[in-house]
Amino acid sequence: MELASASTLIDEDSVWVQTSAAAGAVSVEAVDVAGLSDAGLSVRLGVIGRAESRLAAMKSQVLVEVGRRHDSEVAQRLVRDELRSSSREAKRDVESAARLAELPATTEALESGGIPVGHARLIARVSGESNIDETLLVNAANEQQFDDFVRTVKRHQQDVADDDGKSLLDRQRKNRKARFFESAETGMFVLSGEFDQITGARIATALTAKERQIWHNEDSKARPTPAQRMADALAELILQPSGDGRSSGTDLLVIADYDTVQQQLNNPRLADGSAIPISELHRLALKANILPSIFDTKAQEMWLGRRLRTASEAQRIALIARDQRCIGCSANPLWCRAHHIIWWSHNGPTDLDNLVLVCDDCHHKIHDHQWQVHRNPRTHKYSLKPPI
Repeated sequence: MELASASTLIDEDSVWVQTSAAAGAVSVEAVDVAGLSDAGLSVRLGVIGRAESRLAAMKSQVLVEVGRRHDSEVAQRLVRDELRSSSREAKRDVESAARLAELPATTEALESGGIPVGHARLIARVSGESNIDETLLVNAANEQQFDDFVRTVKRHQQDVADDDGKSLLDRQRKNRKARFFESAETGMFVLSGEFDQITGARIATALTAKERQIWHNEDSKARPTPAQRMADALAELILQPSGDGRSSGTDLLVIADYDTVQQQLNNPRLADGSAIPISELHRLALKANILPSIFDTKAQEMWLGRRLRTASEAQRIALIARDQRCIGCSANPLWCRAHHIIWWSHNGPTDLDNLVLVCDDCHHKIHDHQWQVHRNPRTHKYSLKPPI
């Protein structure tokens, strides 16, 4: 079901906004902070923090209600549209709201401004990992700084386990995950992962050993920051695992146009369409093993019909060059799969003009939530549209 537009929601809620003072509205008066003492600034920050907690509780209530009326996908879309949040932030907010709805003491403390948003989110997260004493954790959240509270939560999880923490370790191993994505804000790539304590300790040992090795080989007068050195250590561990200075099995897809008149490559770009200098293309060509491929879009390999369900490598590269990213959420094309616009199960062919790039989440929206592939008749670009 399609959710009402933002303007409709605002019009419907105008009475609530006007009379919200009677329902405990959140209000922080504007002041000239330059005229406040240090103590006044501290008090001011506390007032803002409590307001943030109450607003977070209100937001969670809205998201839970949207999810109840529609589904979590619609709730996430509303967060992206109205709050201009990233897909990752929207998913986190909706999932956190759903868990908070099952935690009355935590929700009440958040609504009153008694506990910070981060503390509430932590309680919500661990409630899905193990049995907890919610009241005990809320009381601790009312008193403790976040780092202390994290340690309290870890100890509590260990205490309530009846098998010396084995089930918690097993759960951690089951919930392991890693993500690699390009930041929309900086254009840099972000690698994050969550591992069980044992695996995490082994990774930390290897990483810190590499970091120390790099430190010993550095110019003592031009050292990078610790964070930069750690990034270098991680990159070397991944890209040079053999220690011989050569990366193992690493490929980079660079797309360029060939000028038949000048007989040269122009417009080099990465798989997601990000342009790179021609000098960088030359550098890559000198340092890497190049496997050039030229595809004629009329070639038979682009039109496989019903012979094969899986897109060929040539089709994948052509799709990356055409779509540049997931057509639904703009995820990096390297994380995407080729989706049949007319489904394979509906006798759709594995032809280039029947394929689009979608990430796993958007593929799930198509097959399980009836989202539709739409082609703009003017730009010929593909996108995903929610069900009407």
